[in-house]
Amino acid sequence: MTHQAHAYHMVDPSPWPITGATAALLMTSGLAMWFHYNQLTPMYLGLVLMLLTMYQWWRDIIREGTFQGHHTTPVQAGLRYGMVLFITSEIFFLFGFFWAFTTQAITNPSTWRMLTATSHYPLNPFEVPLLNTAVLLASGVTVTWAHHAIMNNNRTEAMQGLALTILLGAYFTLLQALEYYEAPFTIADAVYGSTFFVATGFHGLHVIIGTTFLLTCLLRQAYFHFTTTHHFGFEAAAWYWHFVDVVWLFLYISIYWWGA
Repeated sequence: MTHQAHAYHMVDPSPWPITGATAALLMTSGLAMWFHYNQLTPMYLGLVLMLLTMYQWWRDIIREGTFQGHHTTPVQAGLRYGMVLFITSEIFFLFGFFWAFTTQAITNPSTWRMLTATSHYPLNPFEVPLLNTAVLLASGVTVTWAHHAIMNNNRTEAMQGLALTILLGAYFTLLQALEYYEAPFTIADAVYGSTFFVATGFHGLHVIIGTTFLLTCLLRQAYFHFTTTHHFGFEAAAWYWHFVDVVWLFLYISIYWWGA
């Protein structure tokens, strides 16, 4: 289009949806091959392709929104609707794990008695899980601090808030990994073990994704990409991070505290 008479962004053809779908196929099928045949090559190929796709797709969107001016007010409104729908879909995705856990806990309490009988006690909710809860709640405060700093054009505090949030997210991931390493039960230990590791594992994956999202925002802030009125890239990351915080609270209350 040589002359555009509207404020909407007509996206150029892009290969990244195809490469992203290919990466997802390689990773899921690669996981199955790893579980059944101890073959890691397809999963590694999928992981590398996914990382390349993420980098190049983010690069294109940053160029379109920051340097080419395609993210007009109507386009930003559409991006907001899209992010809200995406987070809604994630809520329903994780809701299935809560449903499985609570249904089995109520209808099959022998699962917990079996764990106790085999000395596979659930984790103490007032040790590392409580610390992780405090870490994530603190990260919610720091990301909000960064948001207000961006709106007030305070670059120093915005970068400090983002850096603290990223550090807290990394610390949470480290604590979760240590908890998995020291857990007295495995994913194969009845319904409790499978739902515990699947639910907390997917949440941990969301924390890693959110930390990467915020790290990208920190780099963009360092390169003066955000203004007081044009910073939806950061807002989307902050919304996602608050979603991760809230999901963890439900995980802590239902699986760690009530489930134990």
